[in-house]
Amino acid sequence: MASGKVFDTKTKSLSLPRVNLLTMFRLGLFQMGLSMMSILTLGVLNRVMIQEIAIPATLVSVVLALPLFVAPSRVWFGQISDAKPLWGYHRTAYVWVGAAIFAIAAFLAIQVMWQLNIAANSAGGWAWTTQTIGWTALLSLIFAIYGLGISASGTAFAALLVDISEEDNRSKVVGVVWSMLMVGIIVGAIISASLLKQLTPEATTATLQAAINRLFIIVPTIVFGLAIAATLGVEKKYSQYLSRSTLVNREDSITLGKAWEILTASPQTGIFFTFLLVMTLCLFMQDPVLEPYAGQVFKMPLAESTKLNVFYGTGVLIAYGVSGFLIVPRLGKQRTARLGCILVAFCTALLGISGFTANPAFLKLSLILFGLATGVLTTAAVSLMLDLTVAESAGTFIGAWGLAQSVSRGVAVVLGGTLLDIGRKLLPNLVLAYGLVFALEAVGMLVSIWFLNRVNVTEFQTNTKLAIASVLESDLD
Repeated sequence: MASGKVFDTKTKSLSLPRVNLLTMFRLGLFQMGLSMMSILTLGVLNRVMIQEIAIPATLVSVVLALPLFVAPSRVWFGQISDAKPLWGYHRTAYVWVGAAIFAIAAFLAIQVMWQLNIAANSAGGWAWTTQTIGWTALLSLIFAIYGLGISASGTAFAALLVDISEEDNRSKVVGVVWSMLMVGIIVGAIISASLLKQLTPEATTATLQAAINRLFIIVPTIVFGLAIAATLGVEKKYSQYLSRSTLVNREDSITLGKAWEILTASPQTGIFFTFLLVMTLCLFMQDPVLEPYAGQVFKMPLAESTKLNVFYGTGVLIAYGVSGFLIVPRLGKQRTARLGCILVAFCTALLGISGFTANPAFLKLSLILFGLATGVLTTAAVSLMLDLTVAESAGTFIGAWGLAQSVSRGVAVVLGGTLLDIGRKLLPNLVLAYGLVFALEAVGMLVSIWFLNRVNVTEFQTNTKLAIASVLESDLD
């Protein structure tokens, strides 16, 4: 009994211990690390490439979006983690290997970036030459590999959350683990700022290169360490994959094709996939336009507009805890997700309305409320996502849901900027141009409720169980 396992008299088998709050926070260290890496790529690296090195912004955006657009690999990585244990683990080893890949790739990307800078300078400024094309291609390849590492580790980690949680405590696990994402953004920003504080506008290229290199050694090393600390021993102690899966001892039969049969067996899969696409698209469409909105409409200086993420992040962080422990257990996952969609639609409308006041305080209040609404919706949607996953193909399903989120987030960034450009051409002033983005976000969020209302967890579970039985029967035949 010292192991924490108890004997279940109903099933006549050993019942694993339930995940405690401390372990939930420990698991959150992995999410914390991922958000620290996002600070490096979408905060530090983005600015260095565009401003300090003067690489065209369009090219930078495309390169930095590549990790999102390799998301189809999530389905394959999920199926592999279901079917083929690595070093005796279905999830943990994949998390570690993926973390090692994206940590190394991040450092290598920086080295290629310096070479691209040298090639551009030798041409007297940015121009498409044989050298710049070659280094750009290599940089793109490394960012794609970086995305593959994120996909492998992230998919295995989310599948691990399915393996170790029950339906009644899943929202708590999600609330704690996802709240650490916002903690990671804060910690990553502090670490990055402290390591780069010696840089001034007059800093030489050599000084800049040394500081960035040090940053991209220290932070990825910390993140890799967090990935190990977050998952070490968790799968062995808490995972119920072996007891839940009817296919676990038949791993040779879980081919990608058969996993796809299970994945597509229920129409509910397509309905929920579409819901995730629309919802995620509407959550992140404002990402590329928010800071320009603060600067052009509210006349906020750069330093102040950068701090807007603090107001949004504070709202999200509060909502993760409140919704995971109080709202979802009382209202249920689907009703909470519906409430979250309505609240997000209302708050995006507030963001647009705030432009007519040109009052920064109104904008900050709107962002806090938007963060609260986003946290409620995200907690409920992720909890529902984990319910719409079967033990036999947990990784495959998580890969599919991750694919929907990653692709739609990448499209959201492109669409937000495109809508702003269209608004500038067709509408008489900037407030209306930015308002077009927020208005379409609100409408899209309400549309997502239509798909959410058609999600039926019971139907999904029945259909997928029949599909699993069919896979077993076909193997016997």
